[in-house]
Amino acid sequence: TRSRALWQLLRQHLHAGLCTLRARGSLLSGSRQRLLSPALLTALGQRCPQLQCLSLAETDLRRIPYESIPASLSTLELRRCEIPAAWFRRSGASPGALQHLLIHHVPAFSDQHLLAACSQHRLKTLSLWGAYRLTEPGMQRAAPYLEELQRLELRGCGAGDATVDSIGCHMKRLRVLEIVACPVSSRGLGSLKALQHLEMLCLELGEKVSPGAVIALGQALPQLRDLRVVGALLGAEVMDKIRVDLSHCSSCPSSALASIPRLLP
Repeated sequence: TRSRALWQLLRQHLHAGLCTLRARGSLLSGSRQRLLSPALLTALGQRCPQLQCLSLAETDLRRIPYESIPASLSTLELRRCEIPAAWFRRSGASPGALQHLLIHHVPAFSDQHLLAACSQHRLKTLSLWGAYRLTEPGMQRAAPYLEELQRLELRGCGAGDATVDSIGCHMKRLRVLEIVACPVSSRGLGSLKALQHLEMLCLELGEKVSPGAVIALGQALPQLRDLRVVGALLGAEVMDKIRVDLSHCSSCPSSALASIPRLLP
């Protein structure tokens, strides 16, 4: 089985200096085989004390307690995984070591998960794609715990103007911000003018967000050096105006979301 193969790999090949581990399960294939177990993760943490990044794809974690995740991790990436309701909660009083959290198309990820992750870790990077269970009130409750956040990706997770207001109020250390496929309006963008350290911004132009609002925002951000825009309203005339009015930064259209650089190191 996959789990048995991973045990063999751990015993024979993984060494104490391992920093990054990437693994893919069989969740999407319909197989009932489980890639990970609490015992395997505990052994991984003991054998590889320097493990910093764990990247899991298509993995069923519903029987894995969060306490089994190696305490040394600074980066956790979950893509198309299943997680239990109580994940991201820690028993210790001190913040966990996790600094970079990537959640891509994890169906169960909810307001409770977000609040637990943000309140019990000092996150510097948060990437949320397709987190359709998240609500505006839930994201607003988590925002005060993200004052140290430097990079934020929101794609298709329901973040609207109220969430953007919270970003501007609490996340003033942001250097990189991406908001795509979210119900944000031109009015909401005004709150982002408080992000005076922002260097890279990616926004979607649509019916609710006008080029003029993007230009006004860019002009209010002195550190902005890279502006990327996506959406149906893009055209040569629109981009030319943005480039002229925001001459202090590089502006370019992004026709495909894949062209936007990853935020995690």
